[in-house]
Amino acid sequence: MNATAGFRPGDDYHADPDEAALTGAGGLASPGGAGDPAGAGGFASLAGTGVLGRLTLARSAVDRAAQHRTDTAWLEAAWAGPGTRVLVIDDGRALARFSEGGAELVFVRPAAAPHGIRFLLGADAAGVVYFGVLGPLPDPGSAPGARPASLREIGQLLGDRDAGLMTHAVALANWHAVSTHCSRCGAVTEPGDAGHSRRCPVDGSEHFPRLDPAVIMLVTDPAGRCLLARNSRWPERRVSILAGFVEPGESAEQAVAREVAEETGIRVGQAWYLGSQPWPMPHSLMLGFHAEAAGGQEIRVDDDEIAEARWFSREEVRAAVASGELLLPPPVSIAHRIIEFWYGEELPGAW
Repeated sequence: MNATAGFRPGDDYHADPDEAALTGAGGLASPGGAGDPAGAGGFASLAGTGVLGRLTLARSAVDRAAQHRTDTAWLEAAWAGPGTRVLVIDDGRALARFSEGGAELVFVRPAAAPHGIRFLLGADAAGVVYFGVLGPLPDPGSAPGARPASLREIGQLLGDRDAGLMTHAVALANWHAVSTHCSRCGAVTEPGDAGHSRRCPVDGSEHFPRLDPAVIMLVTDPAGRCLLARNSRWPERRVSILAGFVEPGESAEQAVAREVAEETGIRVGQAWYLGSQPWPMPHSLMLGFHAEAAGGQEIRVDDDEIAEARWFSREEVRAAVASGELLLPPPVSIAHRIIEFWYGEELPGAW
């Protein structure tokens, strides 16, 4: 199992009819930008605000409008609407414009979108409808200062609206890219439900987006120290907390205990759920936990996925991070937020 958190988890429409690229820049209010936590048009953010606070990729300011996914007339009218915005996704990347301390997505009009699989992303409180398209990215020249960027790179720089839209779009694009054929008969399937399913024209079966639940857990010992580990494929100094996929027939809590035991030999007593975050690189949903070691156990790494692991006190983490001895996961990951939850303060993180 993958052993750490490194899984491979009312602004106005632009008035210029000749301008294909749309963002919140150019003098317009940018309610989806990094400075507006409430999101577009006063639409309340749907970000999870549990014990981990606002997780980077669990934010949204757009209603997914699921009730319209089978309404062909509504979808056609929305696509033709003058205010509709399209986010183009290619190989997990979108076009984004960067500013000091933030970033915003570049949208195009439907007429400027490339041919490709289309999916409805939703509508905001101002009535703006958003679609995603899987296809070649727009020419960066249409949006001066913009460049292609991945969700892993810019997730933490985006505002609630854009973070939610890109996470949704990347998840669907990644699924469509690997789900072109029917798993029953092998026939080529066709997109349906506004990009949220695929149908087999031969046997009539329906196929829905893949989602892989994975547990990610910070393990502490009776002394309050946390367990940090390095994946065998990672360079020296890079560490994270343990993680792995939930297997068929087991609960998330059982997966926590099994993964910790398999990878480090540590037996877990209790485990507490902390929160979740989508990680569509490519199909995961990260379920965060705090697990308590039963105590008195020696760490025995599996020497397969885990190269090394050890207990760290808060003082040791602070000193190791400050000296560069340890590199913690980036803030876009739930792993970073769980480590900060244990530590009690913000910590730097970048890989």
